[in-house]
Amino acid sequence: MIFIGIVADKSGEKTLKSNSHFGRDLVSAGLALSFIAAGAILPANADENSPISVLLKYRQQAEWKDKFDSSFRDQVAVRSTQPTLSPQTAEHISRAIERYSAIVSRGGWEKIPGGAKMRLGTSSQNVVYLRRRLAASGDLQAAAGMSNIFDSYVDLAVRRFQVRNGLAPNGIVDKSVLRSLNVSAQKRLAQLQTNMIRVRAMSGFLGDRYAMVNIPAAEIETVESGVVHSRHTAVVGKIDRQTPILNSKIYELNFNPYWHVPVSIIRKDLIPKMKKDPEYLKRNKIRIYDTKGEELTPEMVDWNTEEAVNYTFRQEPGEINSLGSVRINFHNKHQVYLHDTPSKTLFGKDYRFHSSGCVRVQNVREFVTWVGKGNGGWSRARVDELIRSGERLDVKLKSRVPLYLAYVTAWANADGIVHFRDDIYKRDEPGADGNPSDSVASR
Repeated sequence: MIFIGIVADKSGEKTLKSNSHFGRDLVSAGLALSFIAAGAILPANADENSPISVLLKYRQQAEWKDKFDSSFRDQVAVRSTQPTLSPQTAEHISRAIERYSAIVSRGGWEKIPGGAKMRLGTSSQNVVYLRRRLAASGDLQAAAGMSNIFDSYVDLAVRRFQVRNGLAPNGIVDKSVLRSLNVSAQKRLAQLQTNMIRVRAMSGFLGDRYAMVNIPAAEIETVESGVVHSRHTAVVGKIDRQTPILNSKIYELNFNPYWHVPVSIIRKDLIPKMKKDPEYLKRNKIRIYDTKGEELTPEMVDWNTEEAVNYTFRQEPGEINSLGSVRINFHNKHQVYLHDTPSKTLFGKDYRFHSSGCVRVQNVREFVTWVGKGNGGWSRARVDELIRSGERLDVKLKSRVPLYLAYVTAWANADGIVHFRDDIYKRDEPGADGNPSDSVASR
């Protein structure tokens, strides 16, 4: 067998080196398999005797024939085009409950001991425990065996598990992945049973076009004619400033908006920051206005008291505006809304519970293009033009779009794929409140 390792030459550029000795360098083997799993293809003019050509040919002849390692791009099948909430979701969850009840009746699955990270190429007894755990939940085929080597079979099974559990599909079993793997089958079954009740309560007709924010998944779906049009990663409320559960309709888009700082944030965030950093408001282009609309300077406010809550704080439109380039409004008593954000790095995190109640939307331009569909002359080009111009513009929608902020921690699709998310707000617990008691407002 030929392995290919990725190494850096003196210039720092990555190159491929071959190694024809089976097992000499398992790390290089792992890198090679990662390279192939990433979707490498053979160029038309490639040397058929080159190491990469030989490895790609071997892929066609050996273990990849059974499609365990058909590249992670094929694993997107775990993400269905069917909405999380649909008339069929309750039925899919019911079948998942039957499956997990059977798993529980067989004793569930054993915990994987803690230890070093596991990834492609790892050799450890813990890999055997990992294989058993992944096989129990159907992520790893039984034919993959019980070797102590973390091979390409296990790599794709881990990635599949990560997608089903809302984790970055990098194939690495670190502490967060291990924690999710070690959630008991009994608890997963209880999650499915709890969410069956929730989903049944929302299994009616939701609209021909609607958007749904699944809070514990920190994800947004736009749905049209019963099919998911797009999915957007979201950032939702912190544990102590929760995004509320509600049904409403999107009625307005604010382009290049001002941000009026809510009283809760003035009290909890802005006053403490001004005590530590008197230049904070100036640096963030936030102006202060009294009840008569006259502008005040920061020096005119006593930051050692709560005097500031009596004033209006307004952040100017621009790149650092907390709402980003657009705000999406819907009627609700909690003063929350959807919006863009300048802090785009948070979308790449597994843990996305950072806001004060509002919902930040990744790829917001695609989202508002879809929301504005039906307004005359509306298009992605129009959205891009409005944002680029910096013009302050409020667009009232001719056709309001139903919006659901839901709390679903377990669901299944038509293919039998079961998804789980952490019960971040502890609402799956018996007697838990469905909504935070006090209203919230946010960025």
